[in-house]
Amino acid sequence: MSTSPPPTPPSRTPGDQERRFKDITSPCEWIEDYRPGGFHPVHLGDLLNDGQFKVIRRLGEGAYSTVWLAHDLRNSRYVALKILIPENTEETSHELQFKPRKYGMKIRYPPQMAKRILLQSLQGLAFLHDHDVAHGDFQPGNILFSVQSIDSLDEASLRQEENARTQSISPPVERLDGKQDKWAPRYLCLAQPLAPYASVSENLRVKLSDMGGAYFLNDPPKKPITPLGLRAPELVLMGEVDKSLDIWSFGCLVFELVTGQPLFCIPAHHDRTEEDDNHILELQAKLGPLPDELYSRWETSSRYYTIDRKLYNCQLGGVGEGEEPLMLEQTSMEETFDLTTPDLTDEEAEKFKRLIRRILQYDPSKRPIIKDILRDPWFAEDSTPELE
Repeated sequence: MSTSPPPTPPSRTPGDQERRFKDITSPCEWIEDYRPGGFHPVHLGDLLNDGQFKVIRRLGEGAYSTVWLAHDLRNSRYVALKILIPENTEETSHELQFKPRKYGMKIRYPPQMAKRILLQSLQGLAFLHDHDVAHGDFQPGNILFSVQSIDSLDEASLRQEENARTQSISPPVERLDGKQDKWAPRYLCLAQPLAPYASVSENLRVKLSDMGGAYFLNDPPKKPITPLGLRAPELVLMGEVDKSLDIWSFGCLVFELVTGQPLFCIPAHHDRTEEDDNHILELQAKLGPLPDELYSRWETSSRYYTIDRKLYNCQLGGVGEGEEPLMLEQTSMEETFDLTTPDLTDEEAEKFKRLIRRILQYDPSKRPIIKDILRDPWFAEDSTPELE
């Protein structure tokens, strides 16, 4: 092992030739994000704030932070610590916009439970919009269940095991050059949310989290961090940013929480043009043709559609020389929903599909505002009281 200190890594995202570490295949954050301006290294058992907080468990990570369960030794209670990166640069925002969602997040909830989760999430979103703030990253991973009190529990019952064999933590972090790295932790912790302690009864309560992508409506970002499959068409094709993006994301979540699968499954792609093409093809398959104004902004439409807008190819990037066009079966939102066989009566299913159609309008000005969605028949029949 070399004894000379390693050079200070750049604060920007490293290129392929600038990576410092051996690959880690555990489902954790990217180890290269531990750099100046990036994540702060944390280990189980670390003491923070002059010994007040003892880190005992990794809960997860957000767009600009890692989140930990800590034992507040001064006040004999447990707290969640959110450790932010030093600053949010435009490059960071751009990188996170294309960060793929974790497929393990997809969960199919019983319809009544899904409705309560969505209803309370919508009420939280209404509070933000009423104060001229957009969430900007409205997705399943940012909807949290409230947990019952855990302050009476012994620390040992909550402490995360520091053991790579049980996949509680990753194998040791190793630099490619064998040097010791002072910007990264010795290992990464796999997220262990407090799911066993969450209240999922009829009295369940959820909260919106991770405001790292939030913005004031009078000062929107150039590149919001909305996950790929939850982007509205005007964001994909025109870069328009306002609170209607939250409404579109909510419509996608209505479908996902009841069916257990995303409405638009858009894998990350090294070619961002093809990534957007894939999304637009999915939009038109599920929801129908784009309006002329939006379609005219799609610069690569000729790779997939004839001049009179008839689909002839689904192969991303277009038809190569000597190749035949690829055609895939086109399945509408309603057909896709029915194929998932959700536990709904025919009447409930029709209300559900009409709600999604009502929300997922190509024209942002025609999308319902939150108060109108709350009055929709699918929600209006629920007796969950409004949150204060």
